[in-house]
Amino acid sequence: MALHKIKDFDPDYRTHFDNNDVIGFDLYSGNDKIGSVDDVLVDDTGSFRYLVVNTGIWILGKKVLMPIAQGRIDYSDRRVYANSLTKAQVEDLPEYDPDRLVDYEYEENVRDVYRPAAMGVAAPEMTYDRDSYGYDRDPDLYAFDHDQTLRLYQERLIASKTRMKAGEVTVGKHIETETARVSVPIEKERIVIERTPVTGGMPVTPGEVDFHEGEVARVEVYEEVPDIHKEAFVREEVRVKKVVDQEVVTAEDQIRREELDLDIDGRPNVEKKL
Repeated sequence: MALHKIKDFDPDYRTHFDNNDVIGFDLYSGNDKIGSVDDVLVDDTGSFRYLVVNTGIWILGKKVLMPIAQGRIDYSDRRVYANSLTKAQVEDLPEYDPDRLVDYEYEENVRDVYRPAAMGVAAPEMTYDRDSYGYDRDPDLYAFDHDQTLRLYQERLIASKTRMKAGEVTVGKHIETETARVSVPIEKERIVIERTPVTGGMPVTPGEVDFHEGEVARVEVYEEVPDIHKEAFVREEVRVKKVVDQEVVTAEDQIRREELDLDIDGRPNVEKKL
């Protein structure tokens, strides 16, 4: 059965998959990115058969085929998770050439690398030939009805905190000028001259009076002068410190949770295990 690049088989193939194009998805083995998906190969019925993966991270520029059931496609993360692809397998796989016809012998070389026996898993002896081979003979490589894991995701609110600068306080000082008044009592001496007339006074003894000019009486007069000056003193002390106040911040938001939808067609025997 011939193989076709998906875009050659159906140029509008994206419309059949809600525009989810696996081409360009990252290829992961566990948590490690090992390459990317370059193309998809389908058979004459349009069934997915291979992903063309570029393993440039492991082996520079080598493109190989990975049977579709050997990977799990996660459209939400735009990733393809390889079930058990190893670097040794990539080294053993024949390199894919987009210009070369993928014939039965080429596919057999690819399948021999992925078959359980090649990975050390016991498998019944089977013979394959071009005339009788069908993809259903390798369900581990091509079928989607074997055990698969479906992950259900749920969002949750994560509370964390980040220290950030809320502002800045600058404490300084400046000078203000005002007019102050102060009072101080001072004393000033003054001369009081009192003249008292004498009536009927007693005569003085002759010779006691010496009339002459120039006789004076000297009295020193004092007064207080105010001494007004300025001096500085400590008016108050300002202490700057930080204290930590605690409060609880509560937030709410809408979170999503995936629930399993089970669509049963007909009357299959389905056992649910919780």
